[in-house]
Amino acid sequence: MKRHLIASLIMLIGATLVLGFGYPLVVTGLSQLFFHQQANGSLVYHDGKLAGSALLGQSSGDNPELFQPRPSSAGYNGSASGASNLGPSNPLLVGFTGGKNPYATALDPACVPLDPQGSPVTSPSPGQKFLTSHGQYVCDPDTIPERAIAYRAFNDMPPGAVVPVDAVTASGSGLDPDISYQNAIDQAPRVARFRHLPAATVIALVHKYEQGRQWGFLGEPVVNVLELNIALEALR
Repeated sequence: MKRHLIASLIMLIGATLVLGFGYPLVVTGLSQLFFHQQANGSLVYHDGKLAGSALLGQSSGDNPELFQPRPSSAGYNGSASGASNLGPSNPLLVGFTGGKNPYATALDPACVPLDPQGSPVTSPSPGQKFLTSHGQYVCDPDTIPERAIAYRAFNDMPPGAVVPVDAVTASGSGLDPDISYQNAIDQAPRVARFRHLPAATVIALVHKYEQGRQWGFLGEPVVNVLELNIALEALR
């Protein structure tokens, strides 16, 4: 019995030292040595101040002088990271599609109206009241059709212009730091106009910060929004 207890104690101490201290120290040391930037959160500084992380998306505050990130179901809050989990047939995401929509507006045939409390109504009942504006229903701004309308208006694009899918859908984490190359190019003329810069200058900056497909074949070319916006400030 005594021999078994001693052997167990030695195993406990050995495992604690190797797995509890040795392994974490080795992994931490290797990560700091070979992946220092990533291991410390890929932090980005601007004028000596922390601006954010290259791995986490953040709001640009609808500032027309800045490139805008993807929509976020988490409100760009790291502690609430996640998606809406709405399916491709859910009217909260795609609006009322298929058949005649009694709540259609001139701009949004798939309009999902809001009630007086500002909540979207997907199962209207007789006599139900809705928010109205200029005699039309106020549509839920978080559906894809409404986001597309807002994107076109914000970037001075013509009605019906093709909108990049990442401009109207949120990522799985809600914190995607990148937008597609096409999304950045569509925003470039608006950014250039509000910053009083030649459009070619801003487009060239987008090209400079374009990141190719992962491993050369996965995904699409993207641009990191935070890094691009910081580079814009250097053009002033």
